[in-house]
Amino acid sequence: MSKFVIGIDIGGTTTKFGVVNRNGEILVQDRIPSNHHDIAEDFLDELYSKVWPMVLEAGGPSHIVGIGVGAPNANYYTGNIEYAPNLKWKGIIPMAALMEKKFNLPVKITNDANAAAVGEMMYGCARDMKDFITITLGTGVGSGIVIDGKIVLGHDGFAGELGHTIIRPGGRLHKGTNAHGSLEAYASATGVRETAIELLTMHPEKESLLRNYTINELTSETVYNCAMKGDATANEIFEFTGQILGESLANFIMFSSPEAIILFGGLTKAGPLLLNPTRKHMEANLLPIFQNKIKLLFSELKEADAAILGASALIWTMKN
Repeated sequence: MSKFVIGIDIGGTTTKFGVVNRNGEILVQDRIPSNHHDIAEDFLDELYSKVWPMVLEAGGPSHIVGIGVGAPNANYYTGNIEYAPNLKWKGIIPMAALMEKKFNLPVKITNDANAAAVGEMMYGCARDMKDFITITLGTGVGSGIVIDGKIVLGHDGFAGELGHTIIRPGGRLHKGTNAHGSLEAYASATGVRETAIELLTMHPEKESLLRNYTINELTSETVYNCAMKGDATANEIFEFTGQILGESLANFIMFSSPEAIILFGGLTKAGPLLLNPTRKHMEANLLPIFQNKIKLLFSELKEADAAILGASALIWTMKN
């Protein structure tokens, strides 16, 4: 009898989910907005209405081994989502317990970036690696650190929040955490938008295609499109973002000496516009013993698939 897992990725903007077999194939998937409900129980009601038909299509609950979930600030040890800055539900949400009660299936949950790292290790370009770091560049900046083949969780389950490390002390305010100068405030899709607004405001005399858009229309995608048309300000935004990211990656490398750093998420669609300045500033800030040794890669997994696969792997790895 075929067995499947439900993989769920709760992102800051969108929740993606799918039915996954043991070979890492996503047989069917869908998505819903993460931020349409003020309380988690209402979100779960909508999620259930979409996921349960998939369960029935897969042969019913007896064919489902369990549900794996990746979510911001999710604690593998407790099953809780705790004080996630990019989600509407505040405080401590016992998501695994709520989900188990709703679906009557086993649930395992971890940080969304950790889930994506597990997916990369099982199905992506980190298949043969034991030491690597994944960095998700989306609404926020997540990270998964793998050392000696194991995800680093720390004593309380919250290790590896590299996106919230302070890389510009006293710098830009992160509205979700009230911290100043964190990596996420600069190198996320939200951060790219903030940089665009700052540059356009600071240099009103400079012409830019970005001035054709209202504040609400400015997004990281808008910046990318303008950069591809040769807009100098848009290219400066990616150069600055790459500098911040590259300097940060150099710090992370000197902490754990990974074989590779794997980038994924919506911002990686910028390709060389982001990768080239990131690599340049990463190498420039490394000690000689680390230079030109660390691979900087884009994920081989489809953006929509990485965290779903990683979340599903939480269940496969807890079963024989």
